[in-house]
Amino acid sequence: MEIFLFFLAAIAGGTMNALAGGGGLITFTLLLMVVSPVAADATSAVALVAGYPAAVWRTREELREAVKSSWLWLLVAPAVLGGLSGALLLSWSGNRGFLAAVPWLVLGATLLILLRPVLTSKKRRDGLRPDFAPRAWPIAMGAMFLVAVYGGFFGAGIGILVIGALGLMGLGDVRRAVAVKNLITGCMRGVAVLTLIADGSVNWAYGLPMAVGGLIGGYLGGLISHRANRNVVRTLIVLIGFTVAGYYFWRLYGPLEMHVISD
Repeated sequence: MEIFLFFLAAIAGGTMNALAGGGGLITFTLLLMVVSPVAADATSAVALVAGYPAAVWRTREELREAVKSSWLWLLVAPAVLGGLSGALLLSWSGNRGFLAAVPWLVLGATLLILLRPVLTSKKRRDGLRPDFAPRAWPIAMGAMFLVAVYGGFFGAGIGILVIGALGLMGLGDVRRAVAVKNLITGCMRGVAVLTLIADGSVNWAYGLPMAVGGLIGGYLGGLISHRANRNVVRTLIVLIGFTVAGYYFWRLYGPLEMHVISD
């Protein structure tokens, strides 16, 4: 029954990722109740990564021209390196170090979701490719690397952060930006998941059924994406995020010594 409940949570998380983002807050929070913080993050990543190939496939028409352009791969390369770096940082942090970062990471991810309308607003709606001087490309690649480090270390809200970065780069076509986000995020999270699997951080008793649930959730989210009220979904995720962040801030810094955890 416990495994089945986590399977259902992964369906919910995968669906929310497809609709508004932030599904990782659900899976990560629940996994924290039964496994160590590092294992919870790694297992949550495995649970939701299966949705990215489906998302890329759904947006393949928007990606058709982009994949032929060098600018896309100039962003994918630092995303992969950043995802790898973030996953290694997670593996090396240990449970104690990661637990100290949890409330800040959850709060940051929740604020990203809350500010999504601002971060993803576009002044230029017709831009089909990044629009800035060639000499600014190293800056853009460096920024994507830093974003990807966060994505490899703690993935909740990463899609919103990536699409916001693409908007700042001048990729004003919304559908193209979402398609590019799916590819970039899938690459960075994919390499992070492979690294965490190789490191042995994943709890497969929960990870395997949750991965199936995440795949089902991503598919369901794609089916209902045009009918669901994304503002309602985003509001629910934000409430969950602030609640979780508040709990772990209290657990770490409250009057009771609840923050003791073995590595």
